[in-house]
Amino acid sequence: MGLNTLFFKAEASSPGYVKTSLAAAMALKFCPGRFYRDAKSYCVNLLQTYPDGCKASCAYCGLSFTRKAEGPTEKTFIRVEWPTFPLNSVVQAIRREEHWLRRVCVSMITHRKTVEDHIEIIKFLKGNIKLPISSLATPTLMEKAEMEAIMESGADMMGIAVDCATKELFKKLRGGRGPHRWERYWRGVNEAVYIFGEGKVGVHLIVGLGETEEEMTKTIQRTRDLGARTHLFSFYPEPGSALENLPQPPMGQYRRVQLARYLIDNRLSCFEEMEFNEHGQIVDFGLPKVKLLKVIGNGEAFMTSGCPGRDGKLACNRPFANERPSQPLRNFPFPPSPRDIDEIKKQLRDYSPSISPSSSKS
Repeated sequence: MGLNTLFFKAEASSPGYVKTSLAAAMALKFCPGRFYRDAKSYCVNLLQTYPDGCKASCAYCGLSFTRKAEGPTEKTFIRVEWPTFPLNSVVQAIRREEHWLRRVCVSMITHRKTVEDHIEIIKFLKGNIKLPISSLATPTLMEKAEMEAIMESGADMMGIAVDCATKELFKKLRGGRGPHRWERYWRGVNEAVYIFGEGKVGVHLIVGLGETEEEMTKTIQRTRDLGARTHLFSFYPEPGSALENLPQPPMGQYRRVQLARYLIDNRLSCFEEMEFNEHGQIVDFGLPKVKLLKVIGNGEAFMTSGCPGRDGKLACNRPFANERPSQPLRNFPFPPSPRDIDEIKKQLRDYSPSISPSSSKS
């Protein structure tokens, strides 16, 4: 059944329908509003949708089938609502705003129809818009041949949400009742780099799930050694999820990991050259102080890490996906100001202890 037929079905299901992030809905003028500090969302983030939902049970995710939520929070994912629209309406809106947008990203959920529909959605986008397209894929659902089909359908980059920094955390927070396995995800990263090429794969990692800075930095180095880049997120507690009572990681922890990611991804330093204290916190970034201060002062290390546009500039900047606008910014969707840099320097010196899921009230 083709896309045009599905557009007229009453039940909202992919491939004829997709969810968009609230930021994308605002960028496409589907929803009113403006961003704090006049930030702009340059990437249209799309999420596949099915009436019976996602079949995974990730403990921190708003899409988990085990989530217990009522009212408005039932529809949230990564902090905000993701409204549903017909795919053809999304394409028409993208074409109206294409002169300033930089990329489109299509995200899978864990569902039996996901891979087939994912390819069909990307083909439809590729045939109707000029923007580059990213695939946020789930290795659990596919083998190498399906990854190749995704690239051939029109995606030029692939993201893989490993999320957890260690095998133990992955098993605890994503395995169990869910279908995902640590080994399959990392094999998927290897396959994606082979198919899409070095620097064309992004591994999503979430800071604050119970790992140490040392463990996270080691995984970031593993990602870089495989030829991929890290797209870093800060944990945010989704109401109704298993980790709803786990606080966000301390700002010092997140800032140090952001800086380590930037240094590793840009080959300015590496995990082996960094030093950690008895709590696994970074105390030396393996870079001379003058060079380190120059990197911090540039501010780029603390901006959102995500897929670029054709011009090489950051495209997937996800404004305020890791915090409310009223909170201190964790991922800056724009270059930090001099005042922001001064605050970042203070935050880097904050060595407050992190809290693991086992020690929270969840």
